[in-house]
Amino acid sequence: MGHEPEAEHNPDAFRNNQLSPPTGMSTRECFGFSHPASIACLTEEEFTLQVLYPRCCGLDVHKKSITGCCLWFDAEGRRQEEIRKFGTHTTELRRLAVWLRQHEVKHVVMEATGSYWRPIWNVLEGEGFEQTLANPQHMKAVPGRKTDPHDAHWIADLFQHGLIAASFVPNQQMRHLRDLTRMRTKVTEDRARVINRIEAVLEDANIKLSSVVTDIMGASAQAMVKGLLRGERDTAQLAELAQGRMRAKRPQLQTALEGNLQPHHVFVLQRLLMQSRFLQQQREAIERQIKRRLDPEMRQAIAFWDSIPGVDEDIATILVAEMGIRSDQFADGAHVASWTAICPGNHESAGKRKSGKMREGNRWLRGALTQAAWAATHTKGSYLSALYRRIAARRGSKRAIVAVAHAILISAYYMWKKKQAYHELGDNFLDTLKPEKTADRLLKRLAKLGYAVTVTGFPSPAA
Repeated sequence: MGHEPEAEHNPDAFRNNQLSPPTGMSTRECFGFSHPASIACLTEEEFTLQVLYPRCCGLDVHKKSITGCCLWFDAEGRRQEEIRKFGTHTTELRRLAVWLRQHEVKHVVMEATGSYWRPIWNVLEGEGFEQTLANPQHMKAVPGRKTDPHDAHWIADLFQHGLIAASFVPNQQMRHLRDLTRMRTKVTEDRARVINRIEAVLEDANIKLSSVVTDIMGASAQAMVKGLLRGERDTAQLAELAQGRMRAKRPQLQTALEGNLQPHHVFVLQRLLMQSRFLQQQREAIERQIKRRLDPEMRQAIAFWDSIPGVDEDIATILVAEMGIRSDQFADGAHVASWTAICPGNHESAGKRKSGKMREGNRWLRGALTQAAWAATHTKGSYLSALYRRIAARRGSKRAIVAVAHAILISAYYMWKKKQAYHELGDNFLDTLKPEKTADRLLKRLAKLGYAVTVTGFPSPAA
């Protein structure tokens, strides 16, 4: 969420600029806490930073308190400031809004401190302020000089000179949808943990059901587990509860169901199955809420992205909630990949690249993309599965999955921006980029196996 500079620019603002680093002063004094007398000796050319927001406020946000610092210029061009502390209750936030209006402040900047910034953002958004959310890593305070008033002043000082990059904060509708999709993800993870505990209890009772069935929460497996909980111990009768294609595995099921189920196992399994059913009901209720909040444009984006291999409706909904559907929100695909942190990081010094470790980024979107990438690797005849195999052979499966997730994100971004459906390139696309090198590589592999092959020519591009 970018902001436009003030229409009226103070031509003497450079004389109040406190972000020029004069020599012989501490770093903290150079950046925001220097005295006017110390700066008076500097020439006009030494002041290089322009004041973009003559009136602004920086907020240092905590769980129980908010420290605000308002900066503005008086009629004579001198910079003024006022620092005040507020609580975090709703009445205190309304007092904060009144205080900002008294100083005619339009632009407010705050750091993203956990989830404590969200209620402040919601209240000030309703009051009509233009807000900027800043990454705390981008404005670290100097060690030894860190107090709440200093932090608020530092945040306001940086923002006044346009030195804070705004973090992406979606509109209220998207934020509500994002809360629901994230809750659905957490409920799904909780249910997966419960299912793993059910399997662990069955293994403890030496019931090897998961060695025969793929999903222990499927219809056949659940019928057998419920039979065990009712007291049925005849493995032949239990195996007869299998349905569909599972009936062909009845001999294996009889062997797997023979175990040592104790009363405490029965009690634990009953509780875990109740938890699983409850979480499934919660997920279905959240799913209904999500569908109610989808407008036609969101549904169109979901239909677009659902056509990508590995991406289902749930993952497409997460893409909508996390990335948004504004095509102008990110400059290009590289920017959205950097924001998601689904690309290598940069750590270069003295011309040497030291590390390519990824940043934290948006873990919800990155998790969904990784899940989609794993599913795409099992799609036969697709470009994404071929991309995974090619990179995994050289760099390993983990790096290959990240590369596939990156490709999915880039495809989704440009599909929506250009309003084009997904075009499958096929699993031989990478080989056709440089057919001579592909043929040479395959010939070398045949030669290592002891075959002598003669190539008469390469096919023409038209063929």
